Amino acid sequence: MLLALLVIVGAMSVGVAAERRWRAGAQHAARRALALSLYWLLPFITFFTVSHVELTTGVGAGLAFAYAGLLTVVAAAYVIGTHVLHLSRPSVGALMNGAGLVNTGYLGVPLTAALIGGSTAIGQAITYDLTVSAPMLLIGGFAVGAAFGTQAGDSFGQRLRAFARNPPLLAFGLALVAPAWATPDWARDVAELLVLLLAPLGFFALGVHLMHEQEDGVRVFPPPLTRAVGAAVGLRLVIAPAIMLALSSAVVRAPDAFLLQSVMSSGVNGLAVAHVFGLDLRLAAGAIAWSTAAVLVAATGVALV
Repeated sequence: MLLALLVIVGAMSVGVAAERRWRAGAQHAARRALALSLYWLLPFITFFTVSHVELTTGVGAGLAFAYAGLLTVVAAAYVIGTHVLHLSRPSVGALMNGAGLVNTGYLGVPLTAALIGGSTAIGQAITYDLTVSAPMLLIGGFAVGAAFGTQAGDSFGQRLRAFARNPPLLAFGLALVAPAWATPDWARDVAELLVLLLAPLGFFALGVHLMHEQEDGVRVFPPPLTRAVGAAVGLRLVIAPAIMLALSSAVVRAPDAFLLQSVMSSGVNGLAVAHVFGLDLRLAAGAIAWSTAAVLVAATGVALV
């Protein structure tokens, strides 16, 4: 857990310092980092990790509960953003992804190892990440970006083509049908090492963006806790886990690792989706920053107790 905290804080600090020192150069580097993560690293990681997932009956209910919670908060985010907060379409899309995309990979898995421990729990946390969070990003996150973003085109056909330009989703589909010889263990080991690059790249870009906002007259951290950011954080950290817990209590007990994963922060990959498709970057960054801070503070408290 300490390592995860150091990586997040360190990468954001480097991003803030780089933007302060190089400005345009740092912003260009942040854009390249997000593109590298979304279009190169993520497809490779997806293909060589998803193909090794083995689902059992015991975790099936928990995965169904997770989807129920995430799809509910995404729909609620649309209603709140559109009819309560009266946000623009790019802001509604950022709110939906802030609620529905979850940082279960490079935050949830380390926290599971630190707070629960054991190979079974860690394996369950990884299964949750690959079978819930990955499809939510590759299908749901990209679909929201294509539907609500300003850079996805104007017509339905243009937006559909923008969604179809989705290398990680293609890799995910191929992984489901790939024969065993196409996904050797050594490639999976490389993919798991590359996962370690995603967090620093994403939080570096987040630091650059927050510092850029500072120069536009907005404080760098904590970013403004607007009503929209508060809605995203509440849906992500309160409503979605509550649905998961309620279903787990009423139907069948979900693994503890699943319950912990359900309360992870907004996924930093949401910033990459916002950048590529033209969603509200300020809202996306605020949701990620506030929810990540809340999870780290809570996890530190639990670990100390």
